[in-house]
Amino acid sequence: MSVELLSPAGNLEKLRLAFEYGADAAYMGLSDFSLRANARNFTEKDLQEVSRLKQSSGKRLYGTLNMIFDEQKLSSLQDQMGIIKSWPFDAFIISDLGLVPILQDALGDDVELHLSTQASCTNSSSASMYRKMGFSRVILGRETPLDDIKRIKDANPDLQLEVFVHGAMCMAYSGRCLLSSHLAGRSANQGDCSHTCRWNYRLATTDAIEDVLKSGALALEEEQRSGVYYPISEQDGYTTILSSKDLCMIDHLGELVDAGVDSLKIEGRMKSSYYVAVVTRAYRKALDSLKTGDESWKAYREDLFNISHREYSTGFFFGHGPVDPVMGESIDKSTEKGYERNYLFCGFVGEKVAEGIYTLDLKNQIKDTMKIEYIAKDVPKIEDEGFTLLDADHIPVGQADHGKIQYIKTTKPIEKGYIIRRESMLK
Repeated sequence: MSVELLSPAGNLEKLRLAFEYGADAAYMGLSDFSLRANARNFTEKDLQEVSRLKQSSGKRLYGTLNMIFDEQKLSSLQDQMGIIKSWPFDAFIISDLGLVPILQDALGDDVELHLSTQASCTNSSSASMYRKMGFSRVILGRETPLDDIKRIKDANPDLQLEVFVHGAMCMAYSGRCLLSSHLAGRSANQGDCSHTCRWNYRLATTDAIEDVLKSGALALEEEQRSGVYYPISEQDGYTTILSSKDLCMIDHLGELVDAGVDSLKIEGRMKSSYYVAVVTRAYRKALDSLKTGDESWKAYREDLFNISHREYSTGFFFGHGPVDPVMGESIDKSTEKGYERNYLFCGFVGEKVAEGIYTLDLKNQIKDTMKIEYIAKDVPKIEDEGFTLLDADHIPVGQADHGKIQYIKTTKPIEKGYIIRRESMLK
């Protein structure tokens, strides 16, 4: 089996882009059972188009059922198994072992099961146990270092191993977090994480809140919740209520492949379509370069630093890195604390209606005074400052907006489906 590149699909557009921009497979959630409840996810009305995209691409599709099920959700799943059977899934990603007999009874003993990272499998003995239970693939816990991955593979050569290589990381162990439930009343383990660890906090001292804390204690106060204090305790001088860096392993794919990883997974079902496209193509080019030696992939790597992201690190793959004792070696080599974004996704180039004139499918406004760029699967970028925007009657206008019938006239060599972007004000 060649190494698989696996991309997120939070909706139909993202699924199409994941396949178009180089993913070998995509993972998606059904609306009632997704661990990303705030992604648009998929419903029955999407079934026909999902099936068409899968069949036309010839690629694999995985259904995520990896939330922690209570009795109500479990009963709902059993009631909907007839519908779930109609989806063209090649495998199901689960963490709750109670789903194993349910899926096997409904879909047959040969149903392909992938163990979710939520199950926190981080050693060879656990991996072997899951293999005996019927899992063909284990998505390792993100805490698993590279050396242990190799040991797990050596001990279980017939078991596929999948790891996350890019995207957000949770501050809790394998993403099993109660912080969102406690502070926002939204369960991260049932798909409704409020990303509470990424809120903006400041330290409040006993001088301001003597009635809340004992002398010498500390508390956190969140920017949007003035006067609400969360006492914190420290161990070894640190507290875990902090946002982690993002993961980026694009420079180390060869090491992951050598360790025996079978699938490289990109996080981000709740991220934008633009994110899915540029991250997928960057990793596609980098993965292909391991065979071809083609260095042109580095031009696509640059976009990973232009999308919205927090400071990148190599996570736990190399243990405790020299820059950050918790999250591994820094990739950005910067000190930025928040999100950074150099480009704004504007939309897509639509149908060609005349020579050099195309319809626009916009998500964000563009003006004729801006410099825009076009990108595609094999096109790093094409800059354009000489375009003309046209209204529905093909009359030049100064700006084009989402939801209107508008066109772009350009001399650049673009095609239907190209992504349009512009520099962001958040640089």
